[in-house]
Amino acid sequence: MKKVVILGAGKIGRMCAHLLQRSGDYAVTSVDAHAAGLEWVRKHVPGVHCEQAAFDDAKAMDRVLTGQWAVISCAPFHCNPLIAERAKAAGVHYLDLTEDVAVTKKVMALAQGAKTAFIPQCGLAPGFITIAGWHLAQGFDRIHDLKLRVGALPRFPSNAMKYNLTWSTAGLINEYCQPCEAVENGEFVSVPPLEQLEHMMIDGLELEAFNTSGGLGTLGETLKGKVRNLNYKTMRFPGHRDILKLLLHDLGFIHHREELGKVFERSLPATDQDQVAIFVSCTGEKDGRFLERTYAKVVLHKMIDGLPWTAIQITTAAGVTAVLDLLREGKLAQAGFVRNEDVGFDAFIANRFGKHYA
Repeated sequence: MKKVVILGAGKIGRMCAHLLQRSGDYAVTSVDAHAAGLEWVRKHVPGVHCEQAAFDDAKAMDRVLTGQWAVISCAPFHCNPLIAERAKAAGVHYLDLTEDVAVTKKVMALAQGAKTAFIPQCGLAPGFITIAGWHLAQGFDRIHDLKLRVGALPRFPSNAMKYNLTWSTAGLINEYCQPCEAVENGEFVSVPPLEQLEHMMIDGLELEAFNTSGGLGTLGETLKGKVRNLNYKTMRFPGHRDILKLLLHDLGFIHHREELGKVFERSLPATDQDQVAIFVSCTGEKDGRFLERTYAKVVLHKMIDGLPWTAIQITTAAGVTAVLDLLREGKLAQAGFVRNEDVGFDAFIANRFGKHYA
C-alpha cells in the first residue's frame, strides 16, 4: 500500500482523498491549514489520516512529507514551489494541478536531478486536455492546427456573467490576466488573455472561447516546429468575455485582483449543478489526405459512491489520481520531469479513475 499525502481538503483535495482511499491501494493523509475541510474528510472519507498545517511552512511540509511515497498538491498555486522543493528533499513523488506557467517552470527546474517523478499540471486543463490533444496529434503524418478548449460552466446560468463559482477564485482570475502561450505559423509566441474570441457549439451548448493562460501545459514546447497553429482557450457562455474586459481593464481590477476575488465570492454564488465541456480538434495530413479529428465531451455533476460531486471536482480529481495510479503501476517514468504528453490516452481512459472521462 502506497502512502500518499494530499495537500488541500477543499473541493478537489477531498475528492482525491475519497477516490484514493476507497481504492484500497493507498494510505491517505489529508492536510489543510483550515479545520473545516478536514472535518468534512473525517466525516465522509473514513480511514484518511488528517493533519492541520500551513502550506507555506517548510518545517510543517517536511513533517507531513516524511515517509510518504507521493504528494498531490491541491494547494494554492503560489505555494507549489516550496512544496515541490520539500518533496524533492524528502524523496517523494510530486504531482500538482497548477495552471500557472511561472510556477510550473520552477517545478520543472526542481525536477532536474530528482530521484522521484515531478508531474505538474495534471488535472483537467492543463492535464487531460493535453493528453487528449497529444493523442489526436499522433494520428497525423503532418499536423496543421491543434485547438484545445475547456469550459467549467453552470448547468443553469442566471446572472449577467452566466457564470457560477466552481473552483479556485484566485486561479480563475489568474488565468484571465496572465499572458498565454501558443504556436502561430510555426513560431512559439505569447498572446494576450481574453483575446481571439470565437463562437462554437458543443452538444447543444452555444459557447464562446477566448485566450486564457496555462491550459497548454508543455504541449507548445513539445510540438514547436511540428505544428502550424496550436492554442488553448477557455469556453464560457456568450457575453462573459466582454464583462471580464470591462472589469479587468476598463475598471482596473487587473491591478486589484484580490479585491476582484472578494467581489466574485461576494456576488457570484457557487453551484453544485455544473458541467465541464471539453473540445479538442486537430487538422492535418494522413496518407496524403487532409483530415480533421475531434474529441468532444460534456461531463456533468453526479453521485459517485453515494456522495454528490461537481463536474469540475470529477474531471480534476480523476485527472490527477489517474496519473498517480499509472505512476504506481510503472507506466510512467519514476524520476525527473514527466510531461502530460508522456501519459498514454488509452491507458488513462482505461484507468479506474480516468474512466470518469470515458
